[in-house]
Amino acid sequence: MGLKHDLTNGIISLVIGVAITKLTASDDGPYDLSDVLLSVAVASFFSGFFTSYFAK
Repeated sequence: MGLKHDLTNGIISLVIGVAITKLTASDDGPYDLSDVLLSVAVASFFSGFFTSYFAK
């Protein structure tokens, strides 16, 4: 359960974070939706990856 497990957790977090943000975000905000989704994707991936990495 090394790097492969950590990457899997990062990808799962990314998918969940982006899906929830896409479903709940509105287009009438001050930010472009694609920029918001990119930010959420990066933050979610690193959150899932490093949580799994340091939880060993």
